[in-house]
Amino acid sequence: MAWTRLIAEVSADQAEALSDALMTCGALSAGIEQNLAAGYPEVEVFGEPGEPPPALWPHCLVDALIPLTADAHALMREALSLAGIHEVPGYQSDTIADQDWVRLTQSQFDPIRAAPGLWIVPTWHHPPDPQALNIRLDPGQAFGTGSHPTTQLCLAWLVQHRPMGQHILDYGCGSGILAIAARMLGARSVVGVDIDPAAVQSARDNATRNGVDTDFCLPDDLPSGQFDGIVANILAAPLAMLAPLLIGRLKPGGWITLSGILARQAEMVIEAYRPACSLTVHSQSGDWICLSGIKG
Repeated sequence: MAWTRLIAEVSADQAEALSDALMTCGALSAGIEQNLAAGYPEVEVFGEPGEPPPALWPHCLVDALIPLTADAHALMREALSLAGIHEVPGYQSDTIADQDWVRLTQSQFDPIRAAPGLWIVPTWHHPPDPQALNIRLDPGQAFGTGSHPTTQLCLAWLVQHRPMGQHILDYGCGSGILAIAARMLGARSVVGVDIDPAAVQSARDNATRNGVDTDFCLPDDLPSGQFDGIVANILAAPLAMLAPLLIGRLKPGGWITLSGILARQAEMVIEAYRPACSLTVHSQSGDWICLSGIKG
């Protein structure tokens, strides 16, 4: 099946109204992204959980798919009227041919050398280095393909500080990469926790795929007790909020490693864990850092 794709250049105050109107008028999908095609500077608008949602980019593209049989220009005029946009913005339409979307998606994920001697290998690839530690992965709907710098910072920490014989907690486990890596690097037991049931199931599937015995659960099902080490790759605001919980779950003398933190947010997170745990910057990749420390 083929579709018609409509892309309109609009301002931030028009983008959501036009996107919603296109869906009402029969679009199969509609999304908003930053307009860089016209040479506008890139603007960061990401935020943190618990904070008000950030504004949209000053210059946006509304990208919609409509049935090939629909009159693209008539549908756009109808959507503009419904959205209350009286001046017709610049827009274009073209045809999107049918594709094997599974193969197209898979082609975007190649094996990743995530840390020295450790590879993340999608299930549809063969390991590039059979002698290395290879984590076979299908991310499913969960965060964690191994490509993000924060994941790689945590994996590098685990490779450098192998948790031999330790009981480990991976808080915010996503697809289970860090929990599985810790188990494969010698941890006696690992528990992974995530607030998303889809992530928990994805992590369980990935653990089975790698032949490791690892427990994954929702926060309310986390068993009681303390751990020798905790790794959490989330974002700065929830990591700060979770400080009392994570510190309480860590044994005296145990280690904690945190990522998902921008360099400018380091002091906020460090302060949240003080004085129970003195965190320092262990490593950095671009704007992202990895903090680690020992519970006193």
